[in-house]
Amino acid sequence: MIYMDNSATTRVRSEVVQAMIPCFEQNYGNASSIYYKLGADAGALLAEARKVVAEFIGAKPQELFFTSGGTESDNWAIKSVARGLAAKGKKLITTKIEHHAVLHSFEALQAEGFQVVYLDVNEFGQVNLEQLEREVDAQTTLVSVMMVNNEVGTVQEIEQIAKIAHNAGALLHTDAVQALGVLPIDVKKLGVDLASFSAHKVYGPKGVGALFVDERVNILPYMDGGAQERKKRAGTENIPGIVGFAKAVELLSKNQKAHCEHLQKLSSELIARVTSQIDNVVLTGHPQKRHSGIASFCFEFVEGEAIVLDLNFANIYASTGSACTTGSAGASHVLAAMGVPDMLSHGSLRLSVGHFNTLQEVDKVVEVLKKSVKRLRVMSPLCD
Repeated sequence: MIYMDNSATTRVRSEVVQAMIPCFEQNYGNASSIYYKLGADAGALLAEARKVVAEFIGAKPQELFFTSGGTESDNWAIKSVARGLAAKGKKLITTKIEHHAVLHSFEALQAEGFQVVYLDVNEFGQVNLEQLEREVDAQTTLVSVMMVNNEVGTVQEIEQIAKIAHNAGALLHTDAVQALGVLPIDVKKLGVDLASFSAHKVYGPKGVGALFVDERVNILPYMDGGAQERKKRAGTENIPGIVGFAKAVELLSKNQKAHCEHLQKLSSELIARVTSQIDNVVLTGHPQKRHSGIASFCFEFVEGEAIVLDLNFANIYASTGSACTTGSAGASHVLAAMGVPDMLSHGSLRLSVGHFNTLQEVDKVVEVLKKSVKRLRVMSPLCD
């Protein structure tokens, strides 16, 4: 099996699994049960994990809230800030290429009477900063721009976007799920007010994530119930998942440079070979300012789903775009916003490499891909 869909999710590292096991078998206490040792021990694990993850992103432990994942973090940040600051203004700004957890959150707010501006992007998927400067005003309370696009890998100018938002008195949220462990993240240096993260993109478990909230931001509670997460996010904390998240982050912090170099080597080889050895293929996303592990293409005259099926028969796993949009009708909203013609966008393929991939696997993938595209084009009525 060759797994090249690491942008959808990642294999949990064995060290992470080993760190989690005691939380199921020995340290299984409720972190809120502080009056006896088992509960206090769980609370200590929670505090240490919060410190590890917070330090990795340049935050203070009290600025980090654990959640069930990136989707919850996005929903919490966007909806709570918008509703909490509605008295100041009801104008919100995001982009046309956001993850659906962000886009659907804004659509829900639109239904409540908020005004939402969707920023355009250029052919590389970069946000139009001039449009942002024109649109952001005194009525704008929140701007939300993802740090790295999950489909094409384009990296946004978050630090510059933060300055534009702050100059108008607006807060900035960024969905940093795809950026964690790949880009150096210092939330203070970047100037973001809120940032969303998820463990399963960095070789950690599914079902756990985090939301950074700058200590100057008074975010509304997201869930009602107990006093967990400093009375902001009720519900018994997922200690095994949180410990696993922290362990995954700890492993990345020790070798992030080597990890990124490994991803870059693999994706560069993929991009070079695919674009040179297969005709009528377009690399999507920014050619330089991109996630080091994402190689995203559009192949003319074939359907991306057919390529994915061919790869699957060879035990190679990839996707036609975001796993969160699988099964939805129409072409990718990201590629559409970038101006990719509808017919071409239907031939999209995303190969996203990770920690466990090798150059030998790249060789195999390219060879199978070449045969697949050739075979499918022979059958295509669009190809002469």
